[in-house]
Amino acid sequence: MERLKIGISIGDINGIGLEVIIKTLAQEKILDYCTPIVYGSSKVVSYHKNIVGAEFHFNSVRSAQQAETGKINIVNCWQDNVNITLGKPSDMSGMYAFKSLEAAVADLKSHHLEALVTAPISKEAMNLANFPFIGHTEYITDAVGAGESLMFMVSDNVRIGVATNHIPVSEVAHQLNKELLLKKIALMNETLKVDFGIERPSIAVLGLNPHASDNGLIGDEEERIIRPAVVECKKKGMIIVGPMSADGFFGSGEFRKYDGILAMYHDQGLIPFKLLSFGSGVNFTAGLSIVRTSPDHGTAFELAGKNEADPASFRQAMFLAIDIARSRMAYTELKQNALVIKEKPAELEGEEAVFEDEENAES
Repeated sequence: MERLKIGISIGDINGIGLEVIIKTLAQEKILDYCTPIVYGSSKVVSYHKNIVGAEFHFNSVRSAQQAETGKINIVNCWQDNVNITLGKPSDMSGMYAFKSLEAAVADLKSHHLEALVTAPISKEAMNLANFPFIGHTEYITDAVGAGESLMFMVSDNVRIGVATNHIPVSEVAHQLNKELLLKKIALMNETLKVDFGIERPSIAVLGLNPHASDNGLIGDEEERIIRPAVVECKKKGMIIVGPMSADGFFGSGEFRKYDGILAMYHDQGLIPFKLLSFGSGVNFTAGLSIVRTSPDHGTAFELAGKNEADPASFRQAMFLAIDIARSRMAYTELKQNALVIKEKPAELEGEEAVFEDEENAES
């Protein structure tokens, strides 16, 4: 089996990012599935390695092209001596997180990597470093030139996407419109088919207001925006229901019947997701030409330097990135084969006509 090149950005150097990276990669079995390429600094990695105390050997390289199969590879994105202040976001930790991310995304866009796994960043630190985006999702979506993407939280129990990402709750209703929902639903439907191999995915769309507005008694977004989008998607042949009352939908276990769920805003989707899957869930940016995943947790500054961070979610993010990259390769190959098969009947008809002419000539 070919080992895919998986890039890893280290996130905030003062958080638990490198701890969960080291703990994940220290399990030698992962090298059977991929060639990991960590974007950061050998010095910073060594600092965190000493805290973890794991058996962790790595290969320093200048670029992803030099990465060696069967080894953990570190691309040095800077040579500076870094002042690490564990547990504290700073402009410096934000700057180095950005350097790591920028280098990894550049290699991903240049097809030197098959996928990218991003360790957590601190929005406060990134803001101090003048990072011009709210978070990873927005930066990567812009970097690859995509008009839209879908923040898709994935676990063995449930898959939940959000229509609006990291915005204040007070702005959610203003940003929702039918066109946005049509784009998000289409992205979810396509990613369930291509990336997760579900031929006819079923999707549930949540309402915005309590009780999905109780037929217009508590707001009108359901009847004015959400239901028309669902109806249009049904007409296009999608298996879709909604708007659903979010509390009853999760409380009754109804969510288990669907391949994907679209929530209207961040907490509406991520609170039930983390209750059901915390520590084993993955954040996947769906709808892009590249594959990017991350763990379902943040920098956890309160745990930094204590060697207590659980690497389970980061490990799941690694394996999901590998699975999706392979799934896309298989899907592309399947489409190419289908095109070849589709073209063959016309060629065969021509060949049969020649054979018939030859038989007539002989007679």
